[in-house]
Amino acid sequence: MTELTLYHNPRCSKSRGALELLEARGLAPKVVRYLETPPNAAELRDLLAKLGLSARQLLRTGEDEYKALHLDAADISEDQLIAAMVAHPKLIERPILVAGSKAVVGRPPEKVLEILP
Repeated sequence: MTELTLYHNPRCSKSRGALELLEARGLAPKVVRYLETPPNAAELRDLLAKLGLSARQLLRTGEDEYKALHLDAADISEDQLIAAMVAHPKLIERPILVAGSKAVVGRPPEKVLEILP
């Protein structure tokens, strides 16, 4: 069976919902509380590749850090956005489920079911 990893924030209802959906199917993903143990730049690049998204597409634009760091500026590079997410993991959209070489953002939570093996 493919190992499942859920990048999870237990304070987020969408993240809790995704975990509940997986557990209801008898699945026990490895849970990464990414606010406590954030991914490094290489791990984040790997996640982005599996998601098929750019760093900008994975940003939570409603967070105070987004505004404070002026991440809406068009001239900010992919590397700079990744560095901002590594330094401020709250900026990373959640939840993210990884199943082998695929990943999906669980918004809505039912999206996690799309990549189950």
